[in-house]
Amino acid sequence: MAEEVKVLGLWQSPFVMRPRIALSLKSVDHEFIEETMYPKSELLLKSNPVYKKIPVLIHNDKPVCESLIIVQYIDEAFSSAPASILPSDPYDRAIQRFWAAYIDEKWFPSLQKIAQAENEDAKAAALEQVKEGLSLLEDAFEKCSKGKPFFSGDNIGYLDIALGCYLGWLRVVEKMNTVPLLNQEKTPNLLAWAERFCADHAVKDYMPETDKLIECAKAMLARSKAAASS
Repeated sequence: MAEEVKVLGLWQSPFVMRPRIALSLKSVDHEFIEETMYPKSELLLKSNPVYKKIPVLIHNDKPVCESLIIVQYIDEAFSSAPASILPSDPYDRAIQRFWAAYIDEKWFPSLQKIAQAENEDAKAAALEQVKEGLSLLEDAFEKCSKGKPFFSGDNIGYLDIALGCYLGWLRVVEKMNTVPLLNQEKTPNLLAWAERFCADHAVKDYMPETDKLIECAKAMLARSKAAASS
């Protein structure tokens, strides 16, 4: 019986990139359904009635929600595929899950604060937090990769997906603020890793163009300011 796999989301969402990359690594074809969001579609509300958020993976009519949970599900549901996304060693799995949680709960919110900053002091503070986080992740890369090209070793894995999905938006922040957050001086390993990640066959078709993301960022900021003033 053929597998029916759909991903509900938005092209610009870093979280939606995660299941699409995971499916690509597993060589699983999927249908991408662009979500409307304004208003939210009936399919989204039906598939994710608790959080009402994207992405949603729909596998043979069964919805799975939350991006990192979806990635883990894909790894297990398509275990016969040659690529393994999560490490086989329990300790290595725990470490990658730890850093993935840090990225989502601590680092990415700091990146968002740069765009949301109401003054230059707030922006400078957020930039410093992002830089500090990248320094920690630079060290994590050295330990996790063990001298290999990716966090997971020779191939893209769980932690690579968790951080790599934000690279498009990181480039937006760099370009809009003329600041090289990934650079040869402070984060040489992450800089080289980012280039490898974005060029990988499983990733390159899903990595948004920076200029398109900048247009999207400007539209979101305008919408946010309009909502705040109304």
